[in-house]
Amino acid sequence: MFAALLMIAFAGASCQKKEQTPVPSPMQEGVPGQPGAPHGPMGGGPEKTVVVPEEVKTAWKAVKIEVEFKESKTRKEFTIPLNSEFPIPDTDLVVKTGDFLPHFSMTADQITSASNDLSNPACNIEIQEKGKQVFKGWLFAKFPDVHPFQHDKFSVKLLEGVKK
Repeated sequence: MFAALLMIAFAGASCQKKEQTPVPSPMQEGVPGQPGAPHGPMGGGPEKTVVVPEEVKTAWKAVKIEVEFKESKTRKEFTIPLNSEFPIPDTDLVVKTGDFLPHFSMTADQITSASNDLSNPACNIEIQEKGKQVFKGWLFAKFPDVHPFQHDKFSVKLLEGVKK
């Protein structure tokens, strides 16, 4: 009887240990905009190389973003040159723009633009708050809810690219 109780107690403790072991979520790693998210991957794995075709480099000069001030329920639009920094007025946020891809396309090892058409416009964005990175990833104009910048007071969305 004692042996049976000991085995039941051991089995119960063994089950508890298994339940307490955290199982990593596939969404925890590699999600742009989340802490620790890498520059290129959209779902984990090795960092992807960003290749901007020459026709794209020569066609686009800036992006338009929309900043929503959630507390006052107002929105402001800003045009930011590519590969530059822009402090958002009345906030502690600084937006750093990177590459703009009018037809965002991703393969196993590369992110590029499949054409110069606005089929899937995306911009590589970094957002800092008080000097600390709070977002790094791609914002998509046609799909603003895919990997969005999440903040209690502000929302930042990509509206469009600006041609030269």
